[in-house]
Amino acid sequence: MEREKYIGAIDQGTTSTRFIIFNHNGEPVASHQLEHRQIFPAPGWVEHDPEEIWENTCAVIRETMKKAGVSASDLAAIGITNQRETTVVWDRQTGNPLYNALVWQDTRTAPMIEALKKSGGIDRFREKTGLPLATYFSGSKLSWLLEEVEGLRAAAERGDALFGTIDTWLLWKLSGGKIHSTDVTNASRTLLMNLETLDWDRELLEAFSVPDAMLPEIKPSVPKIPYGLTDPDGPFGREVPLAGILGDQQAAMFGQVCFGPGTSKNTYGTGCFLLINTGEEIIHSKYGLITTALYQIGDKRAVYALEGSIAVAGALVQWLRDNIGLINSSSEIEMMASEVEDSGGVYIVPAFSGLFAPYWRTDARGVITGLTAYATGAHLARAVLEATAFQTEEIFSAMEKDSGLSIAGLKVDGGMVVNELLMQFQADILGIPVIRPVVTETTSLGAAYAAGLSIGFWEDMEELSLHWEEDTRWVPQMGKRTRKEKLTYWKKAVERTLGWIELNG
Repeated sequence: MEREKYIGAIDQGTTSTRFIIFNHNGEPVASHQLEHRQIFPAPGWVEHDPEEIWENTCAVIRETMKKAGVSASDLAAIGITNQRETTVVWDRQTGNPLYNALVWQDTRTAPMIEALKKSGGIDRFREKTGLPLATYFSGSKLSWLLEEVEGLRAAAERGDALFGTIDTWLLWKLSGGKIHSTDVTNASRTLLMNLETLDWDRELLEAFSVPDAMLPEIKPSVPKIPYGLTDPDGPFGREVPLAGILGDQQAAMFGQVCFGPGTSKNTYGTGCFLLINTGEEIIHSKYGLITTALYQIGDKRAVYALEGSIAVAGALVQWLRDNIGLINSSSEIEMMASEVEDSGGVYIVPAFSGLFAPYWRTDARGVITGLTAYATGAHLARAVLEATAFQTEEIFSAMEKDSGLSIAGLKVDGGMVVNELLMQFQADILGIPVIRPVVTETTSLGAAYAAGLSIGFWEDMEELSLHWEEDTRWVPQMGKRTRKEKLTYWKKAVERTLGWIELNG
């Protein structure tokens, strides 16, 4: 009898790396996860050690396979999903990083962004890229590295220094240095790719002074032929097809089977990311959203999405735990927040690295407003959770205006969706049902689906849609007047964050 086959998914996130093995029904069989260090060399600077991420990736692969009792020969293919925009440069010959990875949250390139805005404003490249000029994206990070790391520009022009987002870095390492590629979803977050042509754009490369010799080849998220094979000397110990890549939020859409125009989901992780599928149409936002590649299957036309990106969601809970010491573990926040009926008039706007969508204000910084002597730690805990829901509502409103679509219910996933208090408040503040699936690790699942489709493990997207099951649904219970009042105070709190930092472009 032939042994059952599985698909493995590497999920390399902002705070941790995990490997999950899925069976043919899209169910997780085993997983293992390791956190990595967050490096803060200066205010607004955020770095990761690419070697630490690689070592953790190897470790979680081996541990998950051990837990599942499967060998590499049982794996039909591997998919990769990753924190997007995080920028890595490394030596082509040695495979060693030439600097720490600059994380998507990093704001050190704010002066460069301000200088670029002086010719054409924040939307200078939006027509080509779907993106505003912001520190968030990889282009300015790579430009900074080329200017500041000694010898890097010369090495890049010779083709000896390579650039990639985390997917590209892992693909390179897993293949033993044979594959230097990325997919359309990650490339669309660099400010260097043209959304129409799905290729690197000469004007954009010149604007950021990036030599094209260091760039990976852009390929479909679900390639007709796998990107390549794993190195037998790597963590799998044999050749396994590397067959699917999706940036983390696009992967979550794939895992939530949001395949039709108008389908949407929100992922609650370190940040918060709300996306709506706009089909093959590129819609340029008028309300501060991003236009992004959602996926490309084989040689078909790409499918696009509108996205609202929130920099700080789960990271605010970690801040309350690690920096303030109000809780000992992230899971404690729900119990503490449940001690009070509301936030007691306290609002927290976590603009730690500026505000992302829909504001795109690098000059903003975080505030706690509405403090009175009545406020307790429980009120602060509740305000932390509510901040995520309020930020989501602002994105949601912009998305309905931009798309012209009315969203009847919101699929949710990510680490924070186990928090029942947050999910109920989210339904209340949106005024629509919030729906959690049985499998909440939809980011990893999406990467697995992409890899499995590529090699024929799953026949088509209709088959994938049959796997999705609803677990819990929260319906709105808050009155319209209360909702309106809370949103009014939230917007007042946001106004207090703006213009805090003086930017000199």
